[in-house]
Amino acid sequence: MTKPTSNLLDSAPTTDTDADTGKRDGKWWLWLAVPVASGVGLGLAWWLLAPGGLNVISGNPALADPTASAGRLPRDLVLAGLLLLSGCFTAVLLDSKVRKPGHGIRTFLAVLGGAAGALVAWQVGLLAAQWWGPATSGSDGFSLRSATALLLWPGATSLVTFLLILFGLMGKQPEAQPLAP
Repeated sequence: MTKPTSNLLDSAPTTDTDADTGKRDGKWWLWLAVPVASGVGLGLAWWLLAPGGLNVISGNPALADPTASAGRLPRDLVLAGLLLLSGCFTAVLLDSKVRKPGHGIRTFLAVLGGAAGALVAWQVGLLAAQWWGPATSGSDGFSLRSATALLLWPGATSLVTFLLILFGLMGKQPEAQPLAP
């Protein structure tokens, strides 16, 4: 029996340089740009949902004041939850592309984009509070008290990507060794 040959019109031969530079996947820059652009929506969602912003989640008038100390932790937790959810979503999207060449650069760009997107979300939330929120003085207004919450998007992306790849490798059956004569 002969081995079937692949159709040359269906796929072009790949070289090592194509896999390393990402020429096969011309949209590698989207893994950096989409998280940064989605940071705008997350920043607006943070201001809409968090105490001190529009306070849609609780609706408690006592937490509506951005200077109230009782609203600081929930405000930080709302942003942290949004960033954590975004990191997990990014990792699931990366997992669907794990078999394609250039997975390492996509993961790096997604983590870098997540860090930049978290910074954009933070700044957009602060800008929304300045534009549409009540006038407050200095740092007593709508702000983020825990800057480490900004690390949740890139951290969740890298951790969940690692776990998904690890579970995928654990589920594979080992290749059978040929029997010795």
